[in-house]
Amino acid sequence: MDQRVTLVTLGVHDLSRAVTFYEALGWEAHTASVGGEVAFFDAGGMVVALWGRDKLAEDSGVVDPGGWGGVTLAHNVSEPAEVDAILAVARAAGAIVARSAAPTPWGGYSGVFVDPDGHPWEVAVNPGWPLDADGRPQLN
Repeated sequence: MDQRVTLVTLGVHDLSRAVTFYEALGWEAHTASVGGEVAFFDAGGMVVALWGRDKLAEDSGVVDPGGWGGVTLAHNVSEPAEVDAILAVARAAGAIVARSAAPTPWGGYSGVFVDPDGHPWEVAVNPGWPLDADGRPQLN
């Protein structure tokens, strides 16, 4: 198995609400999305999908206890002002800011928002992982 992730599917309670939220963040649903069933977003070398949480659990063969699944997604940026701006846009779109942006113990700057379906997103500047021209982190 190659060391890469090609798709992350987020289980959502209300697909229309979830699509509206991510579009308010500036994301664009791909034309391959199946109206009312699943939405796909090109995420720079991988795909993020939104699909009904119950259907995702069934398809994955797991029991969904309804709580946090132990996964946090992240979006790295180059400047602290970008972290602040993204958290503000997410809050305006309906997210809860779970951790306000602040300097981190590891020398970065980050904050966390939680989308309407409970998926936490860290938005961070990590000086140890500079971003290339395509916005991809470079592990040093």
